[in-house]
Amino acid sequence: MSSADLDFALRLADTADAITIDRFRAQDLRVTRKPDRTPVTDADTTVEEAIRAQLQATFPADAVLGEEGGGALGPGRTWIIDPIDGTKNFLRGMPAWGTLIALVDAGKPVVGVVSAPALDRRWWAAAGQGAYTNGGRRLRVSGVDTLSDAYISTTDLGSWVKYHSREAYLNLVDACWESRAFGDFWQHCLVAEGVMDIAAEPIVNPWDVAPLQVIIEEAGGTFTDFKGNATFDGATALSTNGNIHAAALEHLKR
Repeated sequence: MSSADLDFALRLADTADAITIDRFRAQDLRVTRKPDRTPVTDADTTVEEAIRAQLQATFPADAVLGEEGGGALGPGRTWIIDPIDGTKNFLRGMPAWGTLIALVDAGKPVVGVVSAPALDRRWWAAAGQGAYTNGGRRLRVSGVDTLSDAYISTTDLGSWVKYHSREAYLNLVDACWESRAFGDFWQHCLVAEGVMDIAAEPIVNPWDVAPLQVIIEEAGGTFTDFKGNATFDGATALSTNGNIHAAALEHLKR
């Protein structure tokens, strides 16, 4: 990984923002459903196609994995793309959505960019170089050291019923001070900012969280699956400020 990789990822985000903002709240937005009943818009596919074209032109040897176009995680460098994380928000006109871009090298995220133009926010990180947001402000997780003082967020309570355990999540909520549901990428970015202390999701895909792992880690936090493995590819995701990670994991055991 080099600074050039991060600069390129930021340019990819600029490309995505130009497309998504133009289609956000468009009266002629086209929406279809994938086999799992999740929605996909013409903006999703256009963004991913544009990013893939730039990757092919600049890094033809790199593998690409995208939510809409598929692909596979390679043994070397793989770019992972979520053209619009929070598509349901996007098609309803809610501003909490963003494009997620990660560069993974030998299975480890080394560059991560999250761009949420409707919120006028962007977060980015590169391994060993720190994590940052608007204005170049360096990110740092909170110093909260007990669950009883912690703010926690998830995406959808119903997903806990289907994929993990509603009771386990509510046990964790009961141990915390306050709970919210900012959802998707945003809650993890808020952990990196030190605004939230815990973000937990019982079901994720690699493109949902790959850039978030490096952002959280470079902000001084901890990112794992529910088994405690530091991976974006474990189908679950828990990000915390690090101090309370073990305690949160204990509550999430079935």
